[in-house]
Amino acid sequence: MQSDTQTFELIRLRFHFRAGGQLYFPPGKAGNTLRGAFGMMLRETAGAPDYARIFEPKAAGGPSGLADSPRPFVIRAAHLDGAAFKAGAGFDFDVHLFDLAVDRRPLFAAAFARLAQKGLGSGRAPAELLSVDRENVAIVFTGPPEPAARVRVQFLTPTELKSGQQLVTRPEFPVLFARLRDRISTLRTLYGLGPLDIDFRGMGERAARVTLARCDLAWHSAERRSSRTGQTHPLGGFTGEAEYDGDLGEFLPYLRAGQWTGVGRQTVWGKGQICFQPCSLRKRS
Repeated sequence: MQSDTQTFELIRLRFHFRAGGQLYFPPGKAGNTLRGAFGMMLRETAGAPDYARIFEPKAAGGPSGLADSPRPFVIRAAHLDGAAFKAGAGFDFDVHLFDLAVDRRPLFAAAFARLAQKGLGSGRAPAELLSVDRENVAIVFTGPPEPAARVRVQFLTPTELKSGQQLVTRPEFPVLFARLRDRISTLRTLYGLGPLDIDFRGMGERAARVTLARCDLAWHSAERRSSRTGQTHPLGGFTGEAEYDGDLGEFLPYLRAGQWTGVGRQTVWGKGQICFQPCSLRKRS
Protein backbone atom coordinates (compact mmCIF):
# COMPACT_ATOMS: atom_id res chain seq x y z
CA MET A 1 0.00 0.00 0.00
CA GLN A 2 1.39 3.38 -1.01
CA SER A 3 1.73 6.06 1.61
CA ASP A 4 -0.39 9.18 1.19
CA THR A 5 2.47 11.29 -0.14
CA GLN A 6 5.77 10.25 -1.68
CA THR A 7 8.41 12.75 -2.70
CA PHE A 8 11.94 12.78 -4.04
CA GLU A 9 13.90 15.53 -2.35
CA LEU A 10 17.24 17.15 -3.13
CA ILE A 11 19.22 20.34 -2.67
CA ARG A 12 20.45 22.49 -5.53
CA LEU A 13 23.67 24.31 -4.75
CA ARG A 14 24.86 27.03 -7.14
CA PHE A 15 28.50 28.05 -6.77
CA HIS A 16 29.41 31.57 -7.92
CA PHE A 17 33.05 32.33 -8.79
CA ARG A 18 35.19 35.18 -10.08
CA ALA A 19 38.06 34.35 -12.39
CA GLY A 20 41.47 35.52 -11.18
CA GLY A 21 43.11 35.04 -14.57
CA GLN A 22 42.36 33.88 -18.11
CA LEU A 23 40.30 30.74 -17.54
CA TYR A 24 39.25 28.15 -20.14
CA PHE A 25 37.21 24.95 -19.90
CA PRO A 26 37.91 22.40 -22.67
CA PRO A 27 34.88 21.37 -24.75
CA GLY A 28 32.95 18.40 -23.40
CA LYS A 29 35.00 17.99 -20.23
CA ALA A 30 34.03 20.73 -17.78
CA GLY A 31 31.87 18.51 -15.57
CA ASN A 32 34.32 15.62 -15.52
CA THR A 33 37.29 17.90 -14.82
CA LEU A 34 35.45 19.54 -11.93
CA ARG A 35 34.39 16.16 -10.54
CA GLY A 36 37.93 14.79 -10.48
CA ALA A 37 39.46 17.92 -9.03
CA PHE A 38 36.68 18.18 -6.45
CA GLY A 39 37.47 14.64 -5.28
CA MET A 40 41.13 15.50 -4.74
CA MET A 41 40.30 18.67 -2.84
CA LEU A 42 37.63 16.92 -0.76
CA ARG A 43 40.23 14.40 0.37
CA GLU A 44 42.28 17.33 1.70
CA THR A 45 39.48 19.35 3.29
CA ALA A 46 37.09 16.71 4.71
CA GLY A 47 37.52 13.89 7.17
CA ALA A 48 37.82 10.33 5.90
CA PRO A 49 34.20 9.30 6.70
CA ASP A 50 32.74 12.34 4.93
CA TYR A 51 35.05 11.86 1.95
CA ALA A 52 34.05 8.21 1.63
CA ARG A 53 30.31 8.91 1.91
CA ILE A 54 30.43 11.69 -0.70
CA PHE A 55 33.03 10.52 -3.20
CA GLU A 56 33.62 6.80 -2.71
CA PRO A 57 30.38 5.35 -1.29
CA LYS A 58 30.29 1.58 -0.96
CA ALA A 59 27.25 -0.67 -0.80
CA ALA A 60 26.99 -3.63 1.54
CA GLY A 61 24.43 -5.68 -0.33
CA GLY A 62 22.66 -2.48 -1.31
CA PRO A 63 20.17 -1.68 -4.08
CA SER A 64 20.66 -3.59 -7.32
CA GLY A 65 23.61 -5.44 -5.77
CA LEU A 66 25.98 -2.61 -6.64
CA ALA A 67 29.48 -2.81 -5.17
CA ASP A 68 29.84 0.96 -5.50
CA SER A 69 26.82 3.02 -4.58
CA PRO A 70 25.90 5.98 -6.79
CA ARG A 71 27.50 9.15 -5.49
CA PRO A 72 25.06 11.44 -3.69
CA PHE A 73 25.53 14.36 -6.08
CA VAL A 74 25.76 15.38 -9.72
CA ILE A 75 27.59 18.34 -11.25
CA ARG A 76 25.85 20.57 -13.79
CA ALA A 77 28.54 22.39 -15.76
CA ALA A 78 27.83 21.62 -19.43
CA HIS A 79 27.31 25.35 -20.09
CA LEU A 80 31.02 25.83 -19.29
CA ASP A 81 32.21 23.46 -22.05
CA GLY A 82 34.45 25.48 -24.38
CA ALA A 83 33.88 28.68 -22.37
CA ALA A 84 36.63 31.23 -21.67
CA PHE A 85 36.60 33.89 -18.95
CA LYS A 86 38.83 36.92 -18.53
CA ALA A 87 40.20 37.94 -15.15
CA GLY A 88 37.40 39.44 -13.10
CA ALA A 89 34.61 37.70 -15.01
CA GLY A 90 32.00 35.75 -13.10
CA PHE A 91 30.84 32.21 -13.75
CA ASP A 92 28.89 29.54 -11.92
CA PHE A 93 27.88 25.90 -11.94
CA ASP A 94 25.43 23.75 -9.99
CA VAL A 95 25.69 20.71 -7.77
CA HIS A 96 22.55 18.67 -7.10
CA LEU A 97 22.91 17.05 -3.70
CA PHE A 98 20.80 14.00 -2.78
CA ASP A 99 22.22 13.27 0.68
CA LEU A 100 19.76 14.76 3.13
CA ALA A 101 21.11 13.18 6.33
CA VAL A 102 23.15 16.24 7.37
CA ASP A 103 24.04 19.61 5.89
CA ARG A 104 26.99 18.86 3.62
CA ARG A 105 27.04 22.26 1.95
CA PRO A 106 30.07 23.42 4.02
CA LEU A 107 32.07 20.38 2.82
CA PHE A 108 31.36 21.15 -0.84
CA ALA A 109 32.05 24.85 -0.34
CA ALA A 110 35.40 24.21 1.37
CA ALA A 111 36.54 21.81 -1.35
CA PHE A 112 35.50 24.06 -4.24
CA ALA A 113 37.02 27.11 -2.56
CA ARG A 114 40.35 25.26 -2.24
CA LEU A 115 40.05 24.07 -5.84
CA ALA A 116 39.43 27.60 -7.08
CA GLN A 117 42.50 28.87 -5.25
CA LYS A 118 44.67 26.18 -6.82
CA GLY A 119 43.27 26.82 -10.28
CA LEU A 120 40.49 25.78 -12.64
CA GLY A 121 40.28 24.92 -16.31
CA SER A 122 42.98 23.71 -18.67
CA GLY A 123 45.45 26.42 -17.60
CA ARG A 124 44.73 26.07 -13.87
CA ALA A 125 43.87 29.76 -13.58
CA PRO A 126 43.01 30.84 -10.04
CA ALA A 127 39.49 31.89 -9.11
CA GLU A 128 37.59 32.98 -6.03
CA LEU A 129 34.46 31.36 -4.64
CA LEU A 130 32.11 34.29 -3.99
CA SER A 131 28.93 32.67 -2.71
CA VAL A 132 26.80 29.53 -2.67
CA ASP A 133 23.04 29.63 -3.28
CA ARG A 134 20.78 26.89 -1.95
CA GLU A 135 17.37 25.72 -3.15
CA ASN A 136 15.38 22.86 -1.63
CA VAL A 137 13.55 20.82 -4.28
CA ALA A 138 10.81 18.22 -3.82
CA ILE A 139 9.13 16.23 -6.60
CA VAL A 140 5.78 14.69 -5.65
CA PHE A 141 5.02 11.18 -6.96
CA THR A 142 1.56 10.66 -5.50
CA GLY A 143 -1.79 12.19 -6.38
CA PRO A 144 -3.85 12.16 -9.58
CA PRO A 145 -1.61 11.86 -12.66
CA GLU A 146 -1.41 14.79 -15.03
CA PRO A 147 -2.90 14.08 -18.46
CA ALA A 148 -0.17 13.60 -21.06
CA ALA A 149 -0.42 11.71 -24.36
CA ARG A 150 2.94 12.76 -25.81
CA VAL A 151 6.15 14.06 -24.28
CA ARG A 152 9.38 15.26 -25.80
CA VAL A 153 12.58 14.34 -23.97
CA GLN A 154 15.80 16.16 -24.79
CA PHE A 155 19.10 14.46 -24.01
CA LEU A 156 21.25 17.52 -23.36
CA THR A 157 24.55 15.81 -22.57
CA PRO A 158 25.93 12.46 -23.78
CA THR A 159 23.74 9.69 -22.43
CA GLU A 160 24.37 5.95 -22.17
CA LEU A 161 21.49 3.64 -21.30
CA LYS A 162 21.75 -0.08 -20.70
CA SER A 163 19.15 -2.79 -21.13
CA GLY A 164 20.46 -5.87 -19.37
CA GLN A 165 24.20 -5.64 -19.96
CA GLN A 166 23.94 -4.04 -23.39
CA LEU A 167 24.12 -0.38 -24.34
CA VAL A 168 21.09 0.70 -26.34
CA THR A 169 21.20 2.89 -29.44
CA ARG A 170 17.56 4.05 -29.17
CA PRO A 171 15.99 5.24 -25.92
CA GLU A 172 12.84 3.11 -26.01
CA PHE A 173 10.55 4.28 -23.22
CA PRO A 174 10.57 1.08 -21.11
CA VAL A 175 14.36 1.29 -20.91
CA LEU A 176 14.41 5.02 -20.19
CA PHE A 177 11.74 4.68 -17.50
CA ALA A 178 13.41 1.65 -15.88
CA ARG A 179 16.74 3.44 -15.59
CA LEU A 180 15.05 6.57 -14.18
CA ARG A 181 12.97 4.55 -11.72
CA ASP A 182 15.95 2.53 -10.49
CA ARG A 183 18.21 5.55 -10.09
CA ILE A 184 15.61 7.61 -8.25
CA SER A 185 14.63 4.74 -5.95
CA THR A 186 18.27 3.88 -5.21
CA LEU A 187 19.20 7.48 -4.37
CA ARG A 188 16.11 7.80 -2.18
CA THR A 189 16.94 4.53 -0.42
CA LEU A 190 20.58 5.36 0.27
CA TYR A 191 20.39 9.07 1.02
CA GLY A 192 16.81 10.20 1.42
CA LEU A 193 13.44 9.04 2.68
CA GLY A 194 13.70 5.36 1.76
CA PRO A 195 12.69 3.23 -1.25
CA LEU A 196 9.77 4.24 -3.39
CA ASP A 197 6.60 2.36 -2.50
CA ILE A 198 5.38 1.62 -6.03
CA ASP A 199 4.19 -1.29 -8.14
CA PHE A 200 7.43 -1.88 -10.05
CA ARG A 201 6.05 -4.68 -12.22
CA GLY A 202 2.78 -2.95 -13.03
CA MET A 203 4.47 0.32 -13.95
CA GLY A 204 6.98 -1.58 -16.09
CA GLU A 205 4.15 -3.25 -17.98
CA ARG A 206 2.42 0.08 -18.58
CA ALA A 207 5.70 1.70 -19.64
CA ALA A 208 6.07 -1.04 -22.26
CA ARG A 209 2.89 0.24 -23.92
CA VAL A 210 4.42 3.70 -24.50
CA THR A 211 5.87 3.98 -28.01
CA LEU A 212 8.85 5.88 -29.35
CA ALA A 213 7.14 8.11 -31.92
CA ARG A 214 10.16 10.10 -33.08
CA CYS A 215 13.88 9.90 -32.45
CA ASP A 216 16.57 12.34 -33.59
CA LEU A 217 19.90 11.52 -31.96
CA ALA A 218 23.61 12.00 -32.57
CA TRP A 219 26.37 9.88 -31.07
CA HIS A 220 29.40 11.49 -29.45
CA SER A 221 32.69 9.70 -28.86
CA ALA A 222 35.06 10.98 -26.20
CA GLU A 223 37.26 9.65 -23.43
CA ARG A 224 39.08 10.77 -20.33
CA ARG A 225 42.30 9.71 -18.70
CA SER A 226 42.39 9.58 -14.91
CA SER A 227 45.33 11.52 -13.51
CA ARG A 228 45.11 9.37 -10.37
CA THR A 229 44.95 5.86 -11.87
CA GLY A 230 46.14 6.45 -15.44
CA GLN A 231 43.12 4.54 -16.76
CA THR A 232 41.15 5.71 -19.78
CA HIS A 233 37.34 5.81 -19.56
CA PRO A 234 34.78 6.52 -22.32
CA LEU A 235 32.76 9.71 -22.04
CA GLY A 236 30.55 9.25 -25.09
CA GLY A 237 26.84 8.78 -25.57
CA PHE A 238 23.93 10.15 -27.55
CA THR A 239 22.37 13.59 -27.48
CA GLY A 240 19.26 14.84 -29.23
CA GLU A 241 15.58 14.34 -28.59
CA ALA A 242 12.86 11.72 -28.62
CA GLU A 243 9.07 11.90 -28.53
CA TYR A 244 6.92 9.29 -26.84
CA ASP A 245 3.22 8.48 -27.33
CA GLY A 246 0.97 6.79 -24.81
CA ASP A 247 -0.66 7.18 -21.43
CA LEU A 248 2.24 9.05 -19.88
CA GLY A 249 0.70 10.88 -16.92
CA GLU A 250 1.97 8.59 -14.16
CA PHE A 251 5.52 8.75 -15.56
CA LEU A 252 5.87 12.55 -15.52
CA PRO A 253 7.20 12.72 -11.93
CA TYR A 254 10.03 10.35 -12.91
CA LEU A 255 10.94 12.50 -15.90
CA ARG A 256 10.72 15.56 -13.68
CA ALA A 257 13.02 14.02 -11.06
CA GLY A 258 15.33 12.81 -13.84
CA GLN A 259 15.97 16.42 -14.81
CA TRP A 260 17.73 16.73 -11.44
CA THR A 261 19.33 13.29 -11.12
CA GLY A 262 20.34 12.55 -14.70
CA VAL A 263 19.94 9.08 -16.14
CA GLY A 264 22.29 6.34 -17.31
CA ARG A 265 26.00 5.93 -16.77
CA GLN A 266 28.45 8.48 -15.33
CA THR A 267 25.82 11.00 -14.26
CA VAL A 268 28.01 12.33 -11.45
CA TRP A 269 29.86 14.72 -13.76
CA GLY A 270 26.85 15.67 -15.86
CA LYS A 271 26.25 12.91 -18.39
CA GLY A 272 22.65 11.89 -18.94
CA GLN A 273 21.23 15.37 -18.38
CA ILE A 274 17.66 15.51 -19.68
CA CYS A 275 14.73 17.86 -19.88
CA PHE A 276 11.19 17.16 -21.03
CA GLN A 277 7.93 18.82 -21.93
CA PRO A 278 4.49 17.56 -22.85
CA CYS A 279 3.70 18.34 -26.49
CA SER A 280 0.64 18.27 -28.69
CA LEU A 281 0.00 15.31 -30.94
CA ARG A 282 0.65 15.96 -34.62
CA LYS A 283 -1.24 14.26 -37.38
CA ARG A 284 0.79 11.57 -39.06
CA SER A 285 0.95 11.43 -42.82
